[in-house]
Amino acid sequence: MSSSIGSSGSGMKLHNKILLGLIVGASLGVLANQTLGGKHPFVEGVNHYVAGPVGQVFLRMLFMIVIPLVFASISLGVAGLGDIRRVGRVGGKALGYFFVSTAMAAMVGLLLVQIFRPGSRIDPVVRAELIQTYANDATSKVEAAATSTFGIETLVNVVTRNPIKSAVDLDLLGVIFFALMVGAALTLIAPEKSRPLIDVLQGIEAIVIKIVEIAMRLAPYGVTGLIFGVTSRFGFYLLKPLAFYVLVVVLSLFLHVAINISAIIRFIVGMSPMLFFARIRSALITAFSTSSSSATLPTAIATAEQNLGIPSTIAGFVLPLGATMCMNGTALFEGITVIFLCQVFGLELSLGQMIIVMFMSVITAIGAAGVPGGSIPLLVGILTMFGVPGEGIALILGVDRILDMARTTVNVVGDLSATAFIARSEGVWDASMVPAEEGLDSGPRKGA
Repeated sequence: MSSSIGSSGSGMKLHNKILLGLIVGASLGVLANQTLGGKHPFVEGVNHYVAGPVGQVFLRMLFMIVIPLVFASISLGVAGLGDIRRVGRVGGKALGYFFVSTAMAAMVGLLLVQIFRPGSRIDPVVRAELIQTYANDATSKVEAAATSTFGIETLVNVVTRNPIKSAVDLDLLGVIFFALMVGAALTLIAPEKSRPLIDVLQGIEAIVIKIVEIAMRLAPYGVTGLIFGVTSRFGFYLLKPLAFYVLVVVLSLFLHVAINISAIIRFIVGMSPMLFFARIRSALITAFSTSSSSATLPTAIATAEQNLGIPSTIAGFVLPLGATMCMNGTALFEGITVIFLCQVFGLELSLGQMIIVMFMSVITAIGAAGVPGGSIPLLVGILTMFGVPGEGIALILGVDRILDMARTTVNVVGDLSATAFIARSEGVWDASMVPAEEGLDSGPRKGA
């Protein structure tokens, strides 16, 4: 691929256009909420007929390519590794990194929520008002939680019985398992028999990446519509009583990236954290605006290959796994939210119970769907384990989209840092292979 996902050709760069769209959408949304109100017919009309459709078209264009991209990328990634034993080694490193980094994130969140205790600052009157306001949404989340369990069945169901049904249902774990099997099989058959299918998969991957480029041209407008919808509905109303809770979540996310991930990038990967974050900014902006690791996956793969110079065999293998299983931000958010709501409802947890909260946050984060709000049903399940009424989830629904954008960004940071870590540990990439800034907009990427 010859063009960088972070550039839109001549004029303003694409990531700057997307950032401008975020600012414009948020500003217009807050202005509409403060002057007319979120329920005003004009505001609802703009959301229903303009902002909503534009944002959804952008999201749907990204979602429609997730399955073919995941299947082609993982199959090619496994086949490109060549040796089935190497697949196991790389996969083991990936899973180990995912678990350790996610546990580190959860620990940061639990530490800060215990220090600042945001739940003790919510007035009971405000609590009752928020629960009443979001009663219907909360009920739907509780019902979803009844069918969203995480246990031995989840592990068994990873082995899909019908890969086509998994693709239709957007069951990424099932699709990933099938792609792993296809890629592994390609390494075990004769090259003259595997070559035709590899050519087809490479063609699919090239087509999908081209669709990504087309979709990203709509990104500034789609982002404007998505952000306008959130801010025009909620404005600053819910941020006031829940501001401290939001602050603790955002601060924890920031500290995890600034301390834990940055230390890994500096001392293990051997790269300047500032350079790393500068090169992946396009993927981070996409993650923040879409609130979806799955929707960000095409951009993340292109960013890893083009802007960091990581070989496609590693990026195409690790990033789809990370989009489903490396959920640093989600685990941190879940841990804080469980403790926060326990504090709101006057429930004090023992040290042992808090360890269980951390463990459940890590495990359920791995099982959460990589779509906006995908962790909420599983989060309700954790709450009920500790005696918090499931309807209590209503307390955070109003600010969840804002926090979803922030935690998804951290999820993607974790995915890309894992890719760099594994590429470095495999000896196929190091910081010296990162393309020069001026080389990002044209010419083949280094290490391809």
